[in-house]
Amino acid sequence: MKIDKFDINNRVFIIAELSANHGHDINVAKKTIKAAKESGADAIKIQTYTADTMTIDCDNKHFKINSGTIWDGRTFYDLYNEAYTPWEWHKELMEYANSLDLIFFSTPFDKSAVDFLDDMNVPVYKVASFEIMDIPLIEYIASKGKPIIMSTGVASLNDIEDAIMACKKAGNYQIALLKCTSSYPANIEDANLLTIPNMKNTFSVEVGLSDHTLGITVPVLSVALGARIIEKHFILDKSIGGPDASFSLEPEEFKRMVESVREAEKALGKVDYSMTEKKKNSRLLGRSLFVVKDIKKGDVFTSENIKSIRPGYGLHPKHYAEIIGEKANMNLKRGTPLGWEYIDKK
Repeated sequence: MKIDKFDINNRVFIIAELSANHGHDINVAKKTIKAAKESGADAIKIQTYTADTMTIDCDNKHFKINSGTIWDGRTFYDLYNEAYTPWEWHKELMEYANSLDLIFFSTPFDKSAVDFLDDMNVPVYKVASFEIMDIPLIEYIASKGKPIIMSTGVASLNDIEDAIMACKKAGNYQIALLKCTSSYPANIEDANLLTIPNMKNTFSVEVGLSDHTLGITVPVLSVALGARIIEKHFILDKSIGGPDASFSLEPEEFKRMVESVREAEKALGKVDYSMTEKKKNSRLLGRSLFVVKDIKKGDVFTSENIKSIRPGYGLHPKHYAEIIGEKANMNLKRGTPLGWEYIDKK
């Protein structure tokens, strides 16, 4: 799967999520984008909505957040009005990100946002966890023919299957699913990363992680389980505040995450049982069969005069039982590597 010019089969795609971490200051947003690039991100992602495209301005009990989150007590409208990224910034931020060789894209939350981003020619679309049940929206996004990354934080198996089928119905098979725990912040014990390879096997799509835990353990570990995309909230400085600040990484920690992910990729390498020259040389440090007591021609090889010891210049230890009871065809000194040429062929 390619996202713009980035092939996620060759390297894990690391996304810095800007989200609300700009304090409604475009200069802070730009500084954050630059810091994300310097910290090793491959892409910067924003969110495209307004309070009015997300919900209605209403403060009855249905529109007050009460789900055990850091935003409890606020209305949805109030939260989204604080957190949104002004649409008039989008083009300028995209041009700035692209000038830094960062891929820029967004999460649209309604059809007007999809059209807006399509006019900007973004290379990929993100579907948020809470929108994975909006099948008409997913079909519309898929119809644009760009890769689609979908978070699955609140999705059942049926929800995921419906979302994938919606993409395919629109003729779009460029799909990636992100394991996500939709808690803010999320507890590490709720990460359930074993879901990542299971999603890969179940749905035959690319997989990754959208992470809201504190720290970098979960995203780094996810790479070992097959994650090809990692999304993490990024903030220039937590003192900026805002709805997402508490579970966002500052530049130094994000940089450590990127470095650790790249090291994990190197460590995973590939399936390899080949005998390189280095391996062959190292095997000489292993065990083999040696003469450990002087042997005269005609003497029988016994457990007293031959042993499996280091180094590895003699016969493989697997031949030990074959040789016990055979006779030597010449005198052999203690410390001689045992070879077939020393055994009487009768």
